[in-house]
Amino acid sequence: MTAHYRFERRYLGPIEAVIMDWAGTTVDFGSMAPIRAFQRLFANEGVPISEAEARGPMGTEKREHIRQLCAHPRIREAWQALKGQPPGSADIDRLYADFVPLQIDAIAQTAELIPGLLEALDWMRSREIRIGANTGYAAPMIEGLLAQAAKQGYRPDSNVCATEVPRGRPYPYMSLKNAMELGVKHLCACVKIDDTLTGIEEGLNAGMWTIGVAVSGNEVGLSLADWQALSEAEQAALRHAARTRMSSAGAHYVIDSIAEVIPCLEEIEARLARGETP
Repeated sequence: MTAHYRFERRYLGPIEAVIMDWAGTTVDFGSMAPIRAFQRLFANEGVPISEAEARGPMGTEKREHIRQLCAHPRIREAWQALKGQPPGSADIDRLYADFVPLQIDAIAQTAELIPGLLEALDWMRSREIRIGANTGYAAPMIEGLLAQAAKQGYRPDSNVCATEVPRGRPYPYMSLKNAMELGVKHLCACVKIDDTLTGIEEGLNAGMWTIGVAVSGNEVGLSLADWQALSEAEQAALRHAARTRMSSAGAHYVIDSIAEVIPCLEEIEARLARGETP
């Protein structure tokens, strides 16, 4: 009797799209551009901030990032001590306007592709996987990066900035806009790759598989040269801490950098073929 059964519809096809973050995931090993810009911004105000403070809200839309920095207790107190009152909405607007050229300049200096990206792209293209990109950067900030990435061989089929959707990360809207632009039919056949915890949350909220990038991005926060200069023991300690944070955030897979992504994508395709979902 059919009353004793429940019928489920399962997707058994291949990956349809891979959506990747920019800084720390596909370009700018260590995600250095935003940090340099935020530190310059607050130093210019006479309220220097540490790299750890600057990295706290990473992955969010940049005006929201500034708002969160201004709400940080230590920064808020230092601002008030210097200027006589805490930062308000007008200050945040002014800071954002000052931030844009600083960010554009920093991006121009850190636009090198992360090693292994082109090989991963070749693998995706050979399987007709559509490629999307999204970012907490605003559109004016990303123009130069798009051009420099294209010169190096990276041209995503869709690019979405946080300013193009109602809310940035951790809301799923950027990834969903990517999916629509890419013509995706099944969200469970999409993979979000990101180096920030809020970017992983974005992918999970969109119903996608997620791959966290632990070493090349925000969680370790070192340039490629600085990372390579560390001893094996120092690397192991930083890697373990970053991977633990990514796993705790719910990432389905965690890798050091985009150079290790192909085996994860192969396993996701195998899991899809068995009817598994994110």
